[in-house]
Amino acid sequence: MPDAIVTPRGFSHVRLTVTDIHRSKAFYRDLFGMEPGSDFSDQIDDPTIHDDPDRTYGGCSFTFAGQTLGLRPVADPGDTFDPNRVGLDHVSFSVGSVDELHTAAERLDNAGIEHGAVTDLPAFGLVILSVQDPDDINLELAAPREH
Repeated sequence: MPDAIVTPRGFSHVRLTVTDIHRSKAFYRDLFGMEPGSDFSDQIDDPTIHDDPDRTYGGCSFTFAGQTLGLRPVADPGDTFDPNRVGLDHVSFSVGSVDELHTAAERLDNAGIEHGAVTDLPAFGLVILSVQDPDDINLELAAPREH
C-alpha cells in the first residue's frame, strides 16, 4: 500500500447548499438546540453577499464537538436534494446512545417533523434514525449499537 498523502483526523466542516436560509437555519437550530455560531443570514438581501466567502455567502454555521455544519443559501428556489446524483448521499451525526435516538424520535413527533424508525444496523455496529431537512437532505442520527 502506498504512503498516505494526508492523515485526516476527522472532518473540519461540511457545508450544505440550501434554498431558503431562514427556513434551514430554523430547522437546524431546533434540531440541535443551539444558535449558529456564525450567521450572515440577516444580510441575505444584500446583492453582494452571494459572492462574499468572508460572509459565508449569506449563510450560517453550527459548531459542535470541534466540527462545523454550514448552510450556504445559493440553490434555486424549488430545487431539492437528490442523493442519486454525484456528491452527498447523507450526513450522519453521532449521538451517545440508542435511548437518545428514541428521545429524538419522540421530540421530532412532537414538533411535527416526519422521520424514519429507529433502525438497528448490526453489520455497521449502529442504530440510526433518519430525518429529512427542509431541502430533503437526508440526515441520520447514529448511536453505537448496544450489545
